[in-house]
Parts: sequence; C-alpha cells; structure tokens
Amino acid sequence: MKVRLWLIALIITLTACRSGIVYEEFQTFDKDGWHKDSVLTFQWIVPDTASAYDVLLHVRHTEQYPYQNMWLFVDNKQDTIEFYLADDHGIWLGNKGNGHITMPVLYEAEQRFDTDTCRLAIRHGMRQEYLKGVTDLGVEVIKKKN
Repeated sequence: MKVRLWLIALIITLTACRSGIVYEEFQTFDKDGWHKDSVLTFQWIVPDTASAYDVLLHVRHTEQYPYQNMWLFVDNKQDTIEFYLADDHGIWLGNKGNGHITMPVLYEAEQRFDTDTCRLAIRHGMRQEYLKGVTDLGVEVIKKKN
C-alpha cells in the first residue's frame, strides 16, 4: 500500500510539473509489437553541464499488454530496470487516455552529465520475441531548479 501511494504521488508530481523540459522524444512500434532485437536510441544536447537533470522513461501501452511488469536494458550504461505497469490487483498504473496508458518511470534523478551530448540505447528484456501491447517508448530530460 505504501508503495502504491508513493507511486501515485510520484506520478502526480511528474505530470504536474512540465517546466524545465530540455528533451522529449517518443518512438513508436509497429503493430506487431516491440521486437526483442530492436534497440531504440535517444540522443540529446545538454544545455548546461553544471546543472542536474532528471531522466524519465515513458512507456505507453494498451490494456492488451499481458504482464504486470517490464524489464528494460539500457545498453550504453549496462543498466537493467524493472518497473510495474499494474498493481497486484491488475489495475493499470500511469496516465490513462485515448485507449493507452502512459507510465512515467524515473530512470535517473538529479543526474549531472559530464558531456554536452548524451545518448541512451534501450531494448526490452522480456522473454517474448515480440512484446505485444507496447505502442511507444519515450525519454524525457528535465532540468532541475537550482
């Protein structure tokens, strides 16, 4: 219950504050789904390397997504991320609208970049060849207020 309340508070906070966005891009999958060998690449310019940034991943899916969670591999950082798209009762988390659910996932908080160009290469870590029900994946970079 505490985790769910924390997650709801995080979603409200992240969706309520849209200022400071320095990069936002979504990539869309074809109707067959996200192929396990498909690597999505996101690249952005860091306007101020002395500032801190939050990096969010946005997973957009339909109710046909068959799992409660998702695993992602961030190849260039060799990170493995697991996050939940539904609670223990099967209720979808995230922002619902237009037949899709968009789940923001905080990937890095208050990150300082040592270069002015950053890149993320992301692929899914699920067992299926095609991950059905996922329609888009996005990256958002938000400059933190000093």
